[in-house]
Amino acid sequence: MKHYFLSVVLLGMLAGCNNSQKQQESSTMSDSTSTAAADSVSGLPARSRFQKDVEGKKTDLFVLTNAKGMKVAITNYGGRIVSLLVPDKTGKMLDVTLGHSSIDDYLATESFFGTLVGRYGNRIAKGQFTLDGKTYKLPVNNGPNSLHGGKKGFNARVWDATPVGNNVLKLQYVSQDGEEGYPGTLTANVTYTLTDDNAIKIDYQATTDKNTVVNLTNHSYFNLNGEGSGSVADHRVQIRADRYTPVDATLIPTGELAPVDGTPFDLRKPVAIGERQDADHIQIKNGGGFDHNFVLNGGQTTEPRVIATVTSPQTGITMDVLTTEPGVQFYGGNFLNGKVMGKSGKAYEKRSAFCLETQHFPDSPNQPNFPSTVLKPGETYKTTTEYRFSVQ
Repeated sequence: MKHYFLSVVLLGMLAGCNNSQKQQESSTMSDSTSTAAADSVSGLPARSRFQKDVEGKKTDLFVLTNAKGMKVAITNYGGRIVSLLVPDKTGKMLDVTLGHSSIDDYLATESFFGTLVGRYGNRIAKGQFTLDGKTYKLPVNNGPNSLHGGKKGFNARVWDATPVGNNVLKLQYVSQDGEEGYPGTLTANVTYTLTDDNAIKIDYQATTDKNTVVNLTNHSYFNLNGEGSGSVADHRVQIRADRYTPVDATLIPTGELAPVDGTPFDLRKPVAIGERQDADHIQIKNGGGFDHNFVLNGGQTTEPRVIATVTSPQTGITMDVLTTEPGVQFYGGNFLNGKVMGKSGKAYEKRSAFCLETQHFPDSPNQPNFPSTVLKPGETYKTTTEYRFSVQ
């Protein structure tokens, strides 16, 4: 499949969020949560709280820095972005991504905060697909569907980590044949690079020894007013997509590539999230707000291009999303409910973050008209996504 020989830049925040996340996002954190867990010098969680043996492998926290003082903390448990410190319009460094202050808190909540998602980001209908005439059964963990790789996807695995200098972290995870029902041993390599133009770049690669399906993304939750600061309704979002994929009541695409014209999904010009998230529209009702895949103009590309821009009027922080992927899931944090306490000791309330998860489309293995997610032996899956920060 020649689209796997293209190069791509990161988020997807999967692939979409969902009713299963309703349970995962509302889980109460363990008693280990403490604002004292932050490193008072760096503004990041303490590294010692991420050093643990998990299923025979060691977890840790890795900090990337660039020449402008931006910092990104990543744990190899799930390959998660734990903290992302960027300057606001006054020069103050703000952590703009949701997460926890210790590995124990991540283990207790089983959330998708900041994680790498696989083997298949987003949903697969009824937890099954047919490939080469054989039907594969997957764990059902989201109503009647399988979501984000199953009950124990890549978010719950310890990746092998190799830091390179101050600004690069290489991660690898080998998913065995049959893991979570997927065929083939898949070797996934993800490289995080913090660039000097204040971008966190994510390069994905994967190979397989059997025909399989793959759709990798990152599931970071962003609040450009700062993590734990409340609603993102004031954030202005723009997505360069003329079409989107409508979903049924279980958030599985109907197969239609519908025009955004005249709908709440027309985000081709900047719009405050709060203006559209409760619109009187069946698709908004199905998602409980925004939780939909947008069909990006131009389809899959060989070089990353800007596909979305979000700006906070309060802090002036702007985030451009660049990718080579054909789709992005825009999720409005609808299932956050205040029961999870974050790094700052503040509750993560409903719609206090958004996700932009670059991806192939949900349920592509069952949708022949969607871009293929099949990977074969001898091919290399390659994709790149990038979150680039600036101020206005």
